[in-house]
Amino acid sequence: MKSKDHDKKSALSETNNPNSSANIGKNAADKIKALRRKKIDTQSLIDEILKGNHTALSRAITLVESEQPSHQAQAKQVIDGCLPHANNSLRIGITGVPGVGKSTFIEAFGNYLINKHQKKVAVLAIDPTSSVSHGSILGDKTRMEELVKQKHAFIRPTASGDSLGGVAKKTRESVILCEAAGYDIILIETVGVGQSETMVHSMTDFFLLLKLAGAGDELQGIKRGIIEMADAIVINKADGENKIPAKKAKTEFTRALHLYPQKPSAWQPKVVLASALKNTGVDKVWKLITDFEKQTKKNNYFQEHRNEQNKFWLIQTINEHLKSNFYQHPTIKKELQRQLQLIEENKTTPFEAASYLLNLK
Repeated sequence: MKSKDHDKKSALSETNNPNSSANIGKNAADKIKALRRKKIDTQSLIDEILKGNHTALSRAITLVESEQPSHQAQAKQVIDGCLPHANNSLRIGITGVPGVGKSTFIEAFGNYLINKHQKKVAVLAIDPTSSVSHGSILGDKTRMEELVKQKHAFIRPTASGDSLGGVAKKTRESVILCEAAGYDIILIETVGVGQSETMVHSMTDFFLLLKLAGAGDELQGIKRGIIEMADAIVINKADGENKIPAKKAKTEFTRALHLYPQKPSAWQPKVVLASALKNTGVDKVWKLITDFEKQTKKNNYFQEHRNEQNKFWLIQTINEHLKSNFYQHPTIKKELQRQLQLIEENKTTPFEAASYLLNLK
């Protein structure tokens, strides 16, 4: 009869067995962690991106989004290496209020472009960051469960962080990397609609606004704001009982769009009915986009618009660097805390504190 000590020894021996399933799992996890810690060769990363390697593209975007100085230096080299292979896609911004069906529409649209037109589609989905927990759900891959299976689709959810404009700080750089990887359609989904969430317009060729019928949005069409920038409005969920309200909304939005002055592109925005769930109207949206591309390339607006965007992003990049350098300066870090304390004690005002900090050398 075996003793209890023998049982304990046997169990212990099994646990320490290098071939046990527990240890195999641990070894695999350690290898993965080691690979993640290992700094990949920059040129190898660029070469893999140009081959369309999803893993390399994801890793490069992670480098771009990182705040670590060493990562930023490598990210700059990667972008420089990819830049000559960029600027060859059609960039489409997609926005709309939460619940309008952006993810469902993007999935239907992406599948349509891949299956019917043999396009390579990259989706840069921006998720809102909580101002309380500073966390994001990043659930777009889960919501686009069919599109994510496509060989020629790439979906990258990114947290918006503290960036306004409906996009993440590094979305512009991510677009360049996706273009270098061979994606000819870039879909940028914003966090939602708001007066400040318009920066996506400054990095896309075509701006698509999704709306719902019967949600009180029809009257918003006569106000200046997000609709003024739209190149097309899609009344989504135009199916079942929503068909009649959707047709009415289409009429209202079409009238509203004619109240605005002509766009520099000379393009007259259109309104389309669609149901991403029923997969209807998606082909009409694509037809509008291709018509827009042909017209704006013919009248040279397409390239002029991109040139203006590059100038805008030059200024934005300078502003970001100035802001970062200001807050990272050792003296500013120290004095900022002191000024915050003085404000709390009512010994200075926010305006006086700001003026003091900005004048520090």
